[in-house]
Amino acid sequence: MMKKLNQSETLADQAYKMLKQAIVQGKLEDNESLPEEKLANDLGISRTPLRDALARLANEGLVIHQRGRPAKVSSFTKEKSLEYLELRSLLEVYNIEKIIFKVDEPFIQALKDNAASQLEAIQDNNYNAFIDLDRDFHLLLASQNDNGELRKIIHQMNTGINRAFLILSKTVPKSANDAYAEHLEIIEALENQDIVEARSKMLVHTNNVEKRFLTYYKEELDA
Repeated sequence: MMKKLNQSETLADQAYKMLKQAIVQGKLEDNESLPEEKLANDLGISRTPLRDALARLANEGLVIHQRGRPAKVSSFTKEKSLEYLELRSLLEVYNIEKIIFKVDEPFIQALKDNAASQLEAIQDNNYNAFIDLDRDFHLLLASQNDNGELRKIIHQMNTGINRAFLILSKTVPKSANDAYAEHLEIIEALENQDIVEARSKMLVHTNNVEKRFLTYYKEELDA
């Protein structure tokens, strides 16, 4: 049974953090049902903040809502993660081409602020926060694209990848600095409006993400 929540922060925030931790640590398993009444009773809260927490988890790809049935923990597979990574690579490189001549100083500053938060998370050894900021970096890039459907697909790909890296988060410290440095190179190319360099840096980054994922996955199996 989960411990009851306190009143020091919103109940929805506390429920979100507790459920997310339980999913990442495997206490709530793949495809496990999440009945609202039981969870609300276990946490000592009403269904309203619980539903808010489940909605946030669904937005991150950790929970799947089902019509007429309780939500469930999303499944994690190597194959699905690689499919997300392949699609994200194609879409993110294309997105760079579409947005590079639209970027302005406030947008570049937003990217730099995100990168600064990434570095702070690394220095604090807070790698779950780093993973979230990494995801936000890519969603920020997509936010500049006028194609709403493309933004939605990039969002979906990133939430799927976010799920994979959260599950394998104990290995992230080994390469967080590399990912951070790659993000800085993308920002620099965008700031210079160098489309060839920006495409190249994004492609290198997405290829390296896949390599890191495969390394993490192998280490998880060998553990």
